[in-house]
Amino acid sequence: MALTLYGAILSPYVRKIRIQLAEQKIEYEHKHIPPRDKPDWYSDISPLGRIPAIQDGDFKLADSAVIAQYLQESRGGESLYGSNAEQSARVRWLEKYADYELAPYSTFSLFFQRVVAPNYGEKPDKAMMKAALEQHLPPMFDYLETELGNGPYFLGQQFSMADIAVCTQLINMAHAGELVDEYRWPVLSSLLSRVTSRSSVSAMLPVEHQMVAKLTGRI
Repeated sequence: MALTLYGAILSPYVRKIRIQLAEQKIEYEHKHIPPRDKPDWYSDISPLGRIPAIQDGDFKLADSAVIAQYLQESRGGESLYGSNAEQSARVRWLEKYADYELAPYSTFSLFFQRVVAPNYGEKPDKAMMKAALEQHLPPMFDYLETELGNGPYFLGQQFSMADIAVCTQLINMAHAGELVDEYRWPVLSSLLSRVTSRSSVSAMLPVEHQMVAKLTGRI
């Protein structure tokens, strides 16, 4: 049985796994699960009801970071977690930082408020968006810029899950019309450009852009 990925295309966490699957050339079937209005049966696969989740044969698993580690260990291929214990720990830290620290502002304060909320009849919280852009995200970008050093990736020349995890959040921010300032954070901005130019990412972005345009009434 082929691996099945459940989740919504515009979710940064679903995108993270889709990028990994493409990078490691793992075949899979994608089944759409909206963040809201999930079917009742989905709780059997994802007990907390979150996306993404996978089913690999009889094995079911939820949480993007856990899924990513499982795919790396079960499928092998080129490592997205570095080549030694120190690099692996650093990648996992940056993945956690992106998932739990960056996401609340890049995705939930900006993308959700500007792109998703209006489609549910909710008024965007302008104060929340302003705080994200002016107070919360700048120090996070300062930190990530420092962690990148001279780049081009967080592990120097080696592409890793750290790059995927950070950039998938920045892609959602870009969908909301906000880009990383290339003058203030040049290395981070270059990282996003480099990652979105990879075939594993660039192949999926046209569909995402079309979906965002539809959600925001541009088409």
